Amino acid sequence: MESLAVYRCHYRGRLNADDPAQLAGLLAQCREKAQALIDQHRMMTAGLYYFGRQLFLYYEALGEAFRPEKFMSPLEPLLSRWPQKEETCSWAQMYNIYWHDVPRDEADWKREKQPERRRGRIAYLRHESMFRYVYHHFAIVEEGLLRGDRYQSIALHEDVLFSYFEEPRSSVNIRRVEDGESQAIQAWLDVDPESHFIPLPGSNGQNFLLLPDYFTLGQA
Repeated sequence: MESLAVYRCHYRGRLNADDPAQLAGLLAQCREKAQALIDQHRMMTAGLYYFGRQLFLYYEALGEAFRPEKFMSPLEPLLSRWPQKEETCSWAQMYNIYWHDVPRDEADWKREKQPERRRGRIAYLRHESMFRYVYHHFAIVEEGLLRGDRYQSIALHEDVLFSYFEEPRSSVNIRRVEDGESQAIQAWLDVDPESHFIPLPGSNGQNFLLLPDYFTLGQA
């Protein structure tokens, strides 16, 4: 069987209504559609997380990238619309700015065993320093030496960061080398990382707040 390309997708949505019974039913339909795509070998994993009415969606498409509507369409009646150039959309694309590894193809990216947890977390950036955050994190990616969780990613939309990762965590770097010391991480540490974040209630002093999920799924 051909080993397909992997596309890491990050999106942000917002609920415009608060009807728990209706929401639960529609989410069950979305989960069923996501599982069908995994069973059909068109997606590797998917997770939907929430913070208040904000929704954060991560999934790994196989063979071709596709928008969330392919499996999240049942939720459309409850979603706000985001402005996007001359149009509006239900799911705003988040831009991936940080990672520790790049999937070469499905065979390369396949988990050796099921993760114990598929986690999502968010952080709010201060406007005056948000692009310095992006600059330093993309510099770390470009250098490719810092080791971290293989499946971690951090994406940005507006001033909001969404991070996906899995537990237990792994330890790899983009260059896939054992030696080599990151100079880019030291440059980031030198600009007072804590000063870039707006503390979120419930984060217990951490820059990122762990989120509850509506569902997480992955290949068996």
